[in-house]
Amino acid sequence: MIEIEHLTKRYDGTAVVDDVSLVIEPGTIAVIVGTSGSGKTTLLRMINRLVEPTSGAVRLDGRDNRSLPDYELRRGIGYAIQGHGLFPHRTVAENIATVPRLLGWDRARIQTRVRELLTLFQLDPDAFGGRYPHELSGGQQQRVGVARALAAEPNVLLMDEPFGALDPVIRAKAQSDLLAIHERFGTTIIIVTHDMEEAIRLGDRIAVMDAGRLVQYATPAEILAKPADAFVEMLIGTQDRPLRLLSLACLADAVEAGPAEGEALPAGASLRDALAELLWSGRKALPVRGDDGAPIGRVTLDGIVRRGARPR
Repeated sequence: MIEIEHLTKRYDGTAVVDDVSLVIEPGTIAVIVGTSGSGKTTLLRMINRLVEPTSGAVRLDGRDNRSLPDYELRRGIGYAIQGHGLFPHRTVAENIATVPRLLGWDRARIQTRVRELLTLFQLDPDAFGGRYPHELSGGQQQRVGVARALAAEPNVLLMDEPFGALDPVIRAKAQSDLLAIHERFGTTIIIVTHDMEEAIRLGDRIAVMDAGRLVQYATPAEILAKPADAFVEMLIGTQDRPLRLLSLACLADAVEAGPAEGEALPAGASLRDALAELLWSGRKALPVRGDDGAPIGRVTLDGIVRRGARPR
């Protein structure tokens, strides 16, 4: 658990982070989103004390992050940045092994961990371990950067605009990879981004920053349904908000009793998927199947439309 309590950072009397308090539950993904200059990166960097706060506190599982020497604190927190920050004169394997070597891991343990992570990120250890960063594509460099941040099995992973330099197709794949990694390791992840679409896709909770202050901290669905103010509403936009809400809910949440014709969709599919299928096929309802393939009910066009309507 990460507890941020009345955290403030001032430069020359100006607060770039202004009295921010929030709690990030263990094993979740929290996304800090805001425009340039909103204080989101400074807030992130105070967690691993790359920036020292003017006032307030950060506690990791109840322990003040100032109670450890800064180098020891940072070795236990993974950190991935835009541009990947790979050491250009070290091989991929050597880059990933950086923190485990600092921690004194033995050679066999390091080699096993490097191979495990490369395999996990779909990079053949024998083909990629000996390459240098300039020999990799942007997407491959990004994966190696995240692998390096995870190498020492940290409980916390900080990510500052990690996908910002990637083109849209590679970026979407990198986001999917991150969600798969999170599901496997259960690491607490904090991501800084300026992209609300990315925040909605990745975050269990989203912290919206504006001019150094925390404007709203809530689940993606809450932020889409009830933005705290005009600034949050501007960030999320209005045109496709109903579709974004439907993409966050699965069919299992909207199943009704009754029959329906045609091929069934799995209960884990999103309501947005179901809406697209209904509109494409011209049907008013479609069947829903459980994990065992057996029918569990149906979803209707009217029911989905009601769920996507503006809250009253």
